[in-house]
Amino acid sequence: MLFGLDGVEIGLIIVFLSLFAGILSGFPVGFAIGGAAVISFGIIAALDSSGLLIHQAVSKSSAEYQTLVNSGVSPLNISKFRFPELPRVSEAVFSGGWEQALDRNISFIVNRMNERVFAGQSIETLLAVLMFVLMGITLERSRIAEDLLTTMARVFGPLPGGLAVAVVVVGTFLAASTGIVGATVVTMGLLSLPTMLRNNYSPELATGVIAASGTLGQIIPPSIVIVLLGTLAGDLYSAAQETRAQAAGCSDALTFLGEAAVVSVGTLFQAAILPGILLASLYGFYAFGFALLNPSKAPPVVSEGAAAEEARRGNALTWFLGVPVLLIAGMLVAGQVGVVGSQSVTIASFSEAGQTASLRTRVSPACEASMIELHGQEKWDAAVAEQAAINAAGGVAQSRALSEEELAEALAAKIAAAAPIGTGIAIGLLLFGLILAIARGIAPTADPRPLIAGAIGLILVGMVDVILISPTTTAGTALVLLALPIFIAGYGVRFAARRLGQNELLRVVFPPLVLIVAVLGSILGGITNPTPAAALGAGGAIMLAAYRKLNDEQRSGKLIIMTAFAVVIMILIGTNFDLRVGREVVAAEEWIAFFAAQIAYYAAIGGLLYSCFVLFRTAVLTPVVRETAKVTSMVFTILIGSQLLNLVVISFGGEEYIQDFLKSFDREWVVFLIVMLVLFVLGFVLDFLEIIYIVVPIVGPVIYGGTMDPKWVTIMIAVNLQTSFLTPPFGFALFYLRGVAPPSVTTGHIYRGVLPFVLIQVAGLALLWAFPAVVTIVPNLIPN
Repeated sequence: MLFGLDGVEIGLIIVFLSLFAGILSGFPVGFAIGGAAVISFGIIAALDSSGLLIHQAVSKSSAEYQTLVNSGVSPLNISKFRFPELPRVSEAVFSGGWEQALDRNISFIVNRMNERVFAGQSIETLLAVLMFVLMGITLERSRIAEDLLTTMARVFGPLPGGLAVAVVVVGTFLAASTGIVGATVVTMGLLSLPTMLRNNYSPELATGVIAASGTLGQIIPPSIVIVLLGTLAGDLYSAAQETRAQAAGCSDALTFLGEAAVVSVGTLFQAAILPGILLASLYGFYAFGFALLNPSKAPPVVSEGAAAEEARRGNALTWFLGVPVLLIAGMLVAGQVGVVGSQSVTIASFSEAGQTASLRTRVSPACEASMIELHGQEKWDAAVAEQAAINAAGGVAQSRALSEEELAEALAAKIAAAAPIGTGIAIGLLLFGLILAIARGIAPTADPRPLIAGAIGLILVGMVDVILISPTTTAGTALVLLALPIFIAGYGVRFAARRLGQNELLRVVFPPLVLIVAVLGSILGGITNPTPAAALGAGGAIMLAAYRKLNDEQRSGKLIIMTAFAVVIMILIGTNFDLRVGREVVAAEEWIAFFAAQIAYYAAIGGLLYSCFVLFRTAVLTPVVRETAKVTSMVFTILIGSQLLNLVVISFGGEEYIQDFLKSFDREWVVFLIVMLVLFVLGFVLDFLEIIYIVVPIVGPVIYGGTMDPKWVTIMIAVNLQTSFLTPPFGFALFYLRGVAPPSVTTGHIYRGVLPFVLIQVAGLALLWAFPAVVTIVPNLIPN
């Protein structure tokens, strides 16, 4: 053996040295990775052909190996690391020669490119990356960060450390609306750092809070990191659990686990919500605590501008807190007691199939033992009893067509169980009620009569829905009955919206907040998957940027507002009317709704094109498209190059070698800790894209093949990468900030300032490790 090392170990060293040399060469990263794959394969093939690379593998023909297999140990769990006493056999790293490995790699490359880049199942999710990048760059070019920072500085400035807290709030906001770390750090560094230094803030606190808040885009949805990790995590978790099931003697993962081994990007977005809020809250508390202990280094700042009307404390508590809490609590109580709920009377034409047992019980003895070890004897016995009862009843009831009498009974039961107020109406009443309450709190001395009229209209809407509208009332009839109350309510809400528009904070925060709620709400609520939601976000960002440009030119943006209303109208029509006009019988109101939806669709398309024209005319669209093309091209180039490098590692057994080493540890938490430390160190020199596409596919089959929740594993990896993004001396966020910091701010200031936030990140990781429910509670509460 060369240098006393195993041939596979030397191959791995050659691959990683070639990778680092390629990255440090200055070539574009995607091409450097692909070039490293080609060069390292050539070096390994040359050494192997010369007989210098010898791999010591376990002899599968030995008596000791056969004894282990016969004793019940799965061949998948046998390696020289776990059983070092087994006889070895010397063989070349390319068992069939490098020519065969090359031929096999070329075939794999075609398949991998087809599966993961061009036409595979994950390509639709990868398209979300393009849309989210377009959304983020558009919002960044529309100066949303500048408006938010100015406004939040006025709100939080009078507090100790208020400017630092404002930076954290804006960083969280930008993370949820753009998700691009580098752009966020640079933008906030340019806008907020001079202001903080001018107001005698410590350079350490100023730079630390900017760098830390800018990296929140790595974890807070819509995070590109989570999108890319999610596309891999789903495949890795599914394949790893299938391997685990086979090692346990079971036919598939569904049999062994009792549930499908599936994890989606939408579920990961749900899982990332609380960890992101936790980290942002820790940042804010630290900034506030630092200011209390060091008032001279983070003094309060009183802004020159003031709100048009200051609300008294009692009035603010009533309208900003008391009334909204009562409205939300009333909505929740009404839902619990059945006043608010579904009014759907749609019934299935077929009966439901009978329930199967909680676990599959017709399995091999080896699988039975493994399932009892995994689920416990009590759960296994319960499943056996359930299966016995099903067998005694003649087996699982099959679905069948319902008779006319059964359909009528099912319809009557649906009508009887329908709630008096539909969920959609109730949500609309709640939102409009909140708008009226906040508008009253903003201007307590203004004329309240339009707001009172709006509140009366909302009450009338609820009364008409309860008294006159039944579950069988058609959508057209319901619209006619609700027209007058909606008009009255709309008068008050329109007046309230104007009043809200006069408040600087709401005028700045509301538009991007609506966009965030629309994008994340549709994903987190399970309404759609990330790709359509990202397209909605990209379109909304374009319209928002165009509206901002028109305002800067003192031109009317009513056409864009009408476009937004057209989109809302399409959604409302689509959810309340059956637009399938190809049916045999189509009601007149459905034809009217269909044409109205068509008109709204063309109006929305026209408004979006007009928004693009405005951005093109103001020289915004061209750089946005150029930057989006650069970023997405880089992502896909790195994806292709990393697949080449992974195939090289697989070809000489490097991936299996690493996985066997990790599997040799009996405790999976030790394995996961080792992987986390390796990823943390690699984060110093590799970007998250290289780590996700090169390292995670190698270690993923091990860390996703155990008992740990895949959502928790993925979020821990994302937070870990965020930590390495901050850690001196190689953190990428530090270099972004160094590039825009004034000469008075030294690299030492940045390093010292970011260290407390690195410790906060580590504390956040420890909290997520100790309390995994922080990650899993939201996905468990929201149906997927």
